[in-house]
Amino acid sequence: MELLPIQSSDGPPAPHLTPLERLRLTPGLSGVAGSNRAPATATRIAAADDLAAVTAWLARYADSAATLATYRREAERLLLWAVLQLGRPLSSLTHEDLLTYERFLADPQPAARWVLAGSKKKLARGHPDWRPFAGPLSPRSVRQALVILNALFAWLTEAGYLAGNPLALARRRRAPAKARITRYLSHDLWETVKDTVAAMPTDTARERLHAARCRWVLTVLYLGGLRASELTATTMGAFFCRRDAQGIERWWLEVTGKGNKTRLVPATDELIAELARYRRAHELPPTPQFGETRPLVLPVIGKAGSEKPLSRGALHLILKEVFGMAATRLRGRGPEWEPQAAVLASASAHWLRHTAGSHMTDQQVDLRFVRDNFGHSSLSTTSGYLHSEEDARHEATQARHRIGWTSKA
Repeated sequence: MELLPIQSSDGPPAPHLTPLERLRLTPGLSGVAGSNRAPATATRIAAADDLAAVTAWLARYADSAATLATYRREAERLLLWAVLQLGRPLSSLTHEDLLTYERFLADPQPAARWVLAGSKKKLARGHPDWRPFAGPLSPRSVRQALVILNALFAWLTEAGYLAGNPLALARRRRAPAKARITRYLSHDLWETVKDTVAAMPTDTARERLHAARCRWVLTVLYLGGLRASELTATTMGAFFCRRDAQGIERWWLEVTGKGNKTRLVPATDELIAELARYRRAHELPPTPQFGETRPLVLPVIGKAGSEKPLSRGALHLILKEVFGMAATRLRGRGPEWEPQAAVLASASAHWLRHTAGSHMTDQQVDLRFVRDNFGHSSLSTTSGYLHSEEDARHEATQARHRIGWTSKA
């Protein structure tokens, strides 16, 4: 499919946006003669046009499916916007163009061209109604998109494909101090979530397996502190047992996380008991075999031995269902519970990771252990879970720093 430039953003919506891997551009939009192209003698990659250059950049992240998907999304959005909205190639974009794009991300217009219609949450990339946006991006998401695009332009410049990085002219802000993690569930809200799962119906075989899966997903995400991508990519055979110097047997879970780094997560007695409970629900032996290839989360229906790994989208839907039911449970207590219900309704898989880290630090687990369990690169990242430290600061300030106004008649 060849895309032609659309000069006006008020024009009719494009009938079919094409994802990056299926995109075919006319010579004028391909970037072969982009105004920001470096001399051919300076190029250190074989790419002759913008699509090939972006593909070369993305190939560097092929070993991390989650990172690749995120980076492809941002490069794809910008490239489509450049050719459809501006009618010019990626390699001709100026600093001013990218300032316009920054505003576009906060409100992709015309929405009929760029945003998924109605209540559709996600469509296959080959679907005729596929769109690159689900809605406007939050300020935080806009900043993240620009960080990724800056990395793209910087690499293309270093590779000698572009003459310069148009985003390098952006005003540099001082890096803010790392904020405390705020997207996590308090101990009370976490109890509500557990109570909700415990009360799920189990009248039919399908309901029993679905309830067991919800309980297991919450268990392994909370006790293991896993990322969603780690949960969906790990198999049952990643559990193993070894004896320490005193002859005590301890179970571990081997996880491959960000940057293709492998770490060992302690599989506590509680986690192993829940694993056995979950496997029995599927009529499997309680203990996984070494090298077992079954996914960590099993399908509710399907033939044993032919299970496919759960997709991140399916995991997202399972958790949104659980958090939605928990929110409904709170709303049933009365209107005064609406703020807490709204928090639950907005929770996601990553909230459980933050919840686990926050609760571990609340219980005075050594920060170094939390760091290693979670696969953080430094203690500064892990220290974001130290909410109790701020609570103590608040209490001390309130108790000792007073103004002491007195009323006089």
